[in-house]
Amino acid sequence: MKLVPIGIIHSPCGTAAGTPVQPCFASGIEARVEVFPEYAEGLRDLEGFERIWLLFWCHQARAAQLSVVPYRDCHSHGVFATRAPSRPNPVGMSAVKLLGIRDTVLHVAGVDILNGTPLLDIKPYVSEYDSYAAQRNGWLDNSDARRNIHIADERFFDPVKREP
Repeated sequence: MKLVPIGIIHSPCGTAAGTPVQPCFASGIEARVEVFPEYAEGLRDLEGFERIWLLFWCHQARAAQLSVVPYRDCHSHGVFATRAPSRPNPVGMSAVKLLGIRDTVLHVAGVDILNGTPLLDIKPYVSEYDSYAAQRNGWLDNSDARRNIHIADERFFDPVKREP
């Protein structure tokens, strides 16, 4: 399997420390998503969507850990029960607000992504498909386990880039 970046994300988030841990905590953080010219045709008709999914490679994530203590808890969980970036394939996803498109640059808001992150794919957010009212949210349902942490620290990141 070979993943090929289709662009790069330019955000004000230079390091993991201080970066929001989810887009819902990233109010007011705007970024530019540069799509490489050879993928420009794929942007046709995207501007009509209010939100989009960005799929990206967490290029500064540490090596995979199968058991992690996520930002919002004090206890260890299996990595697949979390959104921690230190995973076997460090693929991230964020539903961001699309502010506009100019040529091959998308202007987005609500960004929880580090500057220089390789972009793997873009998909439209469709509220009819992508919004489910869930009755169970796993370990997050334990109110005493919840931590009020909305920004990242360095626990899952290294300055060394991991290639897709």
